[in-house]
Amino acid sequence: MSEEFYRIKRLPPYVIAEVNGMRAAARAAGEDIIDLGMGNPDLPPPDHVIEKLCEVARKPDAHGYSQSKGIPGLRRAQAGYYARRFGVDLDPESEVVVTMGSKEGLASLATAITAPGDVVLAPNPSYPIHTFGFIIAGATIRAVPTTPDDEYFESLERAMNFTVPRPSVLVVNYPSNPTAETVDLAFYERLVAWARENQVWILSDLAYSELYYDGKPTPSILQVKGAKDIAVEFTSLSKTYSMAGWRMGFAVGNKRLIAAMTRVKSYLDYGAFTPIQAAACAALNGPQDIVEKNRALYHKRRDVLVESFGRAGWEIPSPPASMFAWAPLPPALAHLGSLEFSKQLLTEAKVAVAPGVGYGEKGEGYVRIAMVENEQRLRQAARNVKRYLQSMGVNTPTQRTG
Repeated sequence: MSEEFYRIKRLPPYVIAEVNGMRAAARAAGEDIIDLGMGNPDLPPPDHVIEKLCEVARKPDAHGYSQSKGIPGLRRAQAGYYARRFGVDLDPESEVVVTMGSKEGLASLATAITAPGDVVLAPNPSYPIHTFGFIIAGATIRAVPTTPDDEYFESLERAMNFTVPRPSVLVVNYPSNPTAETVDLAFYERLVAWARENQVWILSDLAYSELYYDGKPTPSILQVKGAKDIAVEFTSLSKTYSMAGWRMGFAVGNKRLIAAMTRVKSYLDYGAFTPIQAAACAALNGPQDIVEKNRALYHKRRDVLVESFGRAGWEIPSPPASMFAWAPLPPALAHLGSLEFSKQLLTEAKVAVAPGVGYGEKGEGYVRIAMVENEQRLRQAARNVKRYLQSMGVNTPTQRTG
């Protein structure tokens, strides 16, 4: 009998879990840890969404099995969102399926369409499910960059010319988690043309669609003519409406992929709790002021983070979107590597961040900082970081000018 199961052997140790364990232990010991590691929103959902959840949960007939593909009203609500936001028409019956968060949706689709030995193109660095959802399903991953430039398309061409078997799926994620990079519609137009020519499915993760800054709304790949021939897109209510723990997401687009995913899901689950789905309808169909309010709040946090950490001696590029900053290690401490730096930041500065290497080998030299604490706590984190940097012999702006 084998000592390890096949799929478990294909999964490396989860690097980020090491820092998470240290954070949990420190908090259990009574330490005040400023947690900027996990993208866990600290804001509540809108009141009317919570009220709808309670209203439906009080109904005696609301507690049975739900629908795996999502209740009809919720699929219509998501189609309505795409029509309002992107000008994209979707058939709620054949082009929309409700998922238990975008993470489960990606994993279910990977299970549905992947055969052992298939080659999948995925960004590096990337959110772990973009690669490991397919690795668990038996695929081989070929990495492509995240930066949407000419080098990106050159890497796609190399992958098609020198990979056997030829890649069949490409995963894209903009705004990117963890790098916060964004793209415009022209990028998607070029990508769709490439995918159609090379007969490659595109899976687009648009979980951060509403967290954009500086007046530049993020596009959907489905806005491109012909995109539904080759693409499925995933979205989530987690960040937009601060509903992370509710596990509400969607996959929309190509009918064949949606049908395959729906069939697999029908064997695996009965869908989310019906009152949660009803409340999700209220979020999508109700007042949308919460969307702009959350965007403005994260925008302000971004500015506070970049400004206060910069004054502390750690220059962080300003992210154009998402709830994360992708921060290069301070040059004087780059030799530590992202994991050791994250550990030291936790133990010495009482600030938790996510080591970049946890998102792939190309993430080494960076950490991901989540903007999930209020402005006061972000400034407190900056003060703690400044003391840590000074203790490590790093000159801060005050030291340089004093």
